[in-house]
Amino acid sequence: MIYGTGVDLIEISRIRNSIQKYSGKFEERVFTSKEIDYCRSKADPSKHFAARFAAKEAVLKSLGTGMAQGIAWKDMEILNRESGQPVLNLTGKGRHIFDALNLKDIHISITHGKSYALAQAIAEMN
Repeated sequence: MIYGTGVDLIEISRIRNSIQKYSGKFEERVFTSKEIDYCRSKADPSKHFAARFAAKEAVLKSLGTGMAQGIAWKDMEILNRESGQPVLNLTGKGRHIFDALNLKDIHISITHGKSYALAQAIAEMN
C-alpha cells in the first residue's frame, strides 16, 4: 500500500552554480562521501548531483515531512545498484521517521537531461 509520493524537478544550472559558488562546501553539506565520489566520477558531475538533490527532495515529499522534521540531507543517501537502478539508504532522523511510519520501502526513480533533473519517490507501507 502506498503511504505517499513525491516528485521534484530542478534546473541543473542551479546545482552547478551552487557547486561553483561554494567550492565544495555545498556538496559536503548535502551529499555523502559515496555520493560525491560517484558524481565526480562522471563526465558532467552537476547532472548527477542535481538528480540526487531532486531525489532527496522527492523522498521528503513522499514522507510528508519536508525539512521541518529534522531530516538532514546526509540522512538520505542515493546510490546505484550495479544495474544502474537508484536505491535509497536512510540513516539518522530519516531512518527514525521511516521506522515510526512503519514503512516497507521508498522506491525512487531519477532522470536527467540537458537542462533538468527529475526524481520520483514512492513510500510503501508494510
